[in-house]
Amino acid sequence: MSGSTSSLRHATADIEELRERFRPVFEKIAEGNLDREKGRVFPYEQVRWLIDARFGAVRIPRELGGFGASLWQTFDLLRELGAADPNVAHVWRNHLAFVEDRLNAPRSAATDAWIERFLDGEFVGGGWTEANNGTYANIQTKLVPEGDHWLLTGAKYYATGSLYADWLDVLAVNPDGVPTTALVKADQPGVSLVDDWRGFGQKTTASGSANYSRARVEGDHIFPATDRFAYQGLFYQTALLAILAGITQATLRDGIAALKARKRNYGHGLAQSAGDDPQLLQVVGKVSADAFGAQAALSASTATLDEIAHARIAGDEEAVKRALLDGHVATTRAQLVIIEAALRATTIVFDALGSSGVSEDLLLDRHWRNARTLASHNPRVYKERILGDWHVNDADPAKVYAISAGQSE
Repeated sequence: MSGSTSSLRHATADIEELRERFRPVFEKIAEGNLDREKGRVFPYEQVRWLIDARFGAVRIPRELGGFGASLWQTFDLLRELGAADPNVAHVWRNHLAFVEDRLNAPRSAATDAWIERFLDGEFVGGGWTEANNGTYANIQTKLVPEGDHWLLTGAKYYATGSLYADWLDVLAVNPDGVPTTALVKADQPGVSLVDDWRGFGQKTTASGSANYSRARVEGDHIFPATDRFAYQGLFYQTALLAILAGITQATLRDGIAALKARKRNYGHGLAQSAGDDPQLLQVVGKVSADAFGAQAALSASTATLDEIAHARIAGDEEAVKRALLDGHVATTRAQLVIIEAALRATTIVFDALGSSGVSEDLLLDRHWRNARTLASHNPRVYKERILGDWHVNDADPAKVYAISAGQSE
């Protein structure tokens, strides 16, 4: 499919202009992060601030009314948002992915209508992972035709962003057993969203259950899952990596502040002031290097995603295939680097702080809990094996997913 028939365009945005627009919103979101974490307060207002700032249109080309950002720019902004509040950043994962899918889709009246919805501030939540231990190879959620529309019945978990959404992006199978995605209005009869996420991190992402009982789906709101954009799995994974890189940056920020606030040092320390102790400064330096490494890995891997998009725009399918291979390898490498950096930084930061560092007033443990939760979405041990198999045996790193475009939990 030629990229010229889609809404994808080369990026025209300037990263500093994007930061100037969105950083004040990120900073405002960061101000209440600690209190929301302590009280498990859902950030409805904060998500709305971003919608009103048109964060959901960041990837839409300027000529269509958006900001024309590259994938590198988009994920770098998501990293900054992750440093402000990783829960809010995670909420945007499914929306940004569906926007990318509609940009990749052939231009049509229906596709243009979706882009207009995005520009008008309508928000999309997720619903791919089967509840009750279902898998992508055994999808139990069903779509059946009824007159001029379809009916959706099934149960999903990890429905991230659902409580904030106008639309839910749901994976089902049609009567022929073909995996199909359906866009369902969140507030209609037959849709039940349940806040039953029990994870110890990412507590306010609305990643619980979504249940569907003969929910209506319009005919132009269903798409074969195999038609989803080819780098979808990479996009989903990179969104998590951007947030992890943001958490690592936040750990450095909060670790520095906590060390500066320490009033005394241990008797066997190397300086009277904790802030002058070379060993404690060494810990901060190591956390700083982890934050730098995470950001660098994210930047390198997202550049390969832009190369896939560029090949799509050119309509060069062979170049798309080559870029996809590079993208899978780069994203896998970035996952290993970023997860290691995030988990190490969020652990060792306490070595610079002493007993005061574990105070619930600081809630520094939220960084580790959130990082550990995000890192568990798509187990890195498998990725190490996949990467090694590619190096040694030229194994295709993309041929391990039940759905060709790939999809992490």
